[in-house]
Amino acid sequence: MPQDPMDFEWSYWIEWGRERILWLLAGHLLVSQVSRLLVEKYKPWCLMVYGMAACWLLLGIKGFAVILLHAAISFAVAQFQLSLLTWLCSLILLSTLRIPAVEETKRKWYDTENEYYLLLFTVSVRCLFCTSFSLEYCWHAPAQKSSHSFPWMLAYVFYYPTFHNGPLVNFDEFSKQMRRQEAFSVKTNLSILIVGIIRIFFWWCLAELMIHLMYIHALYSSALPLESASYWALGGLALAQVLFFYVKYLVLYGVPGLLLQMDGLKPPPLPCCVSLMHSFTKMWRSFDVGLHRFLVRYIYVPMGGSQSSLLGTLFSTALTFAFVSYWHGGQSYLWYWGALNWLGVIVENGTKRILSISLIQDLI
Repeated sequence: MPQDPMDFEWSYWIEWGRERILWLLAGHLLVSQVSRLLVEKYKPWCLMVYGMAACWLLLGIKGFAVILLHAAISFAVAQFQLSLLTWLCSLILLSTLRIPAVEETKRKWYDTENEYYLLLFTVSVRCLFCTSFSLEYCWHAPAQKSSHSFPWMLAYVFYYPTFHNGPLVNFDEFSKQMRRQEAFSVKTNLSILIVGIIRIFFWWCLAELMIHLMYIHALYSSALPLESASYWALGGLALAQVLFFYVKYLVLYGVPGLLLQMDGLKPPPLPCCVSLMHSFTKMWRSFDVGLHRFLVRYIYVPMGGSQSSLLGTLFSTALTFAFVSYWHGGQSYLWYWGALNWLGVIVENGTKRILSISLIQDLI
């Protein structure tokens, strides 16, 4: 039975995974385990060299140069130790991905659109990693700068399991865990690997069944069946779509998460099932945990967060969702999506504040 071809993200990453990325991830696993066994002290540098080689192989010398240039510019700007300047640099670098002339130049580097999109997705995710490193550099005292050197930035930016699509791991978490030297057991790691592969294989089979039998995205791409469907059917389609999105990211984040565990790191928790969620706030906290930690640490809290006034909280929340919308592409529908999510979070938090008033509690 033919599959639903309308979910671009799933088809795209599965195709790249089968062709090259899974093999490169297997190579990373081999380098990681050998370095943990023989040269634990030099593991970050072994993985850095491997990640740079994998980047060069997959994206070519020009794609590799773009990512290296982004890292070098971010590091140079971070030397001023001004968070605002670092953010300005990050936004400018991100905006270069949307300049038509630059897009056309990068397209000419590759034979297919899929190769160009791989560079686009990779650079977008690397921008977040560069931002995380640079802000941590700005915030740490001079005595701690040795742990925030340019080689450590490269080890972080070119760490291969999270290279193309995440999940996002903040630099402070990455560096602490990567420096930690602990007892290495081949038997324990092998059991983690086998159990992890079985779980991911189950999720992949489930996602493939959904995309071969349900045709959710094909239905959404045509107005005629949607116009003739009842409200109950539309609700069922919406639920089916978000459930597929959940299962898809169990696979897309499950594979790098397993490799992080094999490297002795703690990956962000995998997404929670959307059927168990009933609020915008919980959805943002527990679906993409790595992105949520990034947004809270580098945008929401520095802008005041929940500790500021009501207007300050509204502003910091709005700024957070604005960045998410811009990072995802900045198209008009993404601004509407971000605004609706912001409104949902504000309504929920406002309702909680009202219900916490003693008079209201007495009435209830």
